[in-house]
Amino acid sequence: MALPQRVKIVEVGPRDGLQNEPQSIDAAVKVELIERLGNAGLPVVEAGAFVSPKWVPQMAASAEVLTGIRRREGVSYPVLVPNMKGLEAALAAGAEEIAVFGAASESFSQRNINCSIAESLERFRPVIEGATAQGLRVRGYVSCVLGCPYEGAIAPEAVARVSAELYRMGCYEISLGDTIGTGTPLKAQRMVETVAQDIPMERLAAHFHDTYGQALANLYAVMGLGIATVDSSVAGLGGCPYAKGASGNVATEDVVYLLDGLGIDSGVDLERLAATGRWISDKLGREPTSKVARALAARAGA
Repeated sequence: MALPQRVKIVEVGPRDGLQNEPQSIDAAVKVELIERLGNAGLPVVEAGAFVSPKWVPQMAASAEVLTGIRRREGVSYPVLVPNMKGLEAALAAGAEEIAVFGAASESFSQRNINCSIAESLERFRPVIEGATAQGLRVRGYVSCVLGCPYEGAIAPEAVARVSAELYRMGCYEISLGDTIGTGTPLKAQRMVETVAQDIPMERLAAHFHDTYGQALANLYAVMGLGIATVDSSVAGLGGCPYAKGASGNVATEDVVYLLDGLGIDSGVDLERLAATGRWISDKLGREPTSKVARALAARAGA
């Protein structure tokens, strides 16, 4: 199994990680978090989402956050954009990259964005075209690629159809999300192999949640197929809303430790990253869920 020599990490903590937090988080804290993550060597840091504050109140200050960041050369700051209204707001705030968010599950699409998969894709088409016309890069997310909280198992072919359509529309990269974290390595490999029949492997990313403790194993499995882009969240920010008390996003610290151990370059300074994870966890009043972060903290205190 040939592993990639370098892996790009897409840090999703400031958006995907914080969006479900029950407490209010100041824009200044989010700005500092994003800047700290960039300074730790992360090449892509999700900065926010231009969505309705009624549905996602934690993202209400995304324009303030995006304009407040001291942008670091070589770092991208994508924002989630669901529709044309969101695109206009993102452009006004100086966005240079956006992301659209679809699903491989019909039930999840209906409950999450109140429309069918086909309708969601038609909604994204003018957004992608408009963003591309303005010189913005567009990333596509596909959720529920290894399971749905309403439908259970999802066929790899369903994931491939949605992914291929987003790619044809102009998304430069497709992030495959195991939203409820039920995937296992063999299922993850089969799903990626199916999607890769229509999309080059170098245009695919893995976004695995750790609800059942399988995220790192799944990442290792798909990296062996050629996946070289991984989404993760500092300190493991972002629980799984479909499994109360369960961990959600795989922790960036754990991913970097795995990559370092495999001799795979990520460009990320683990110590600075872990310090950032401790910092934001302190702000939220809890411990990082990252096992690596906890081990490093214990070693430092020994």
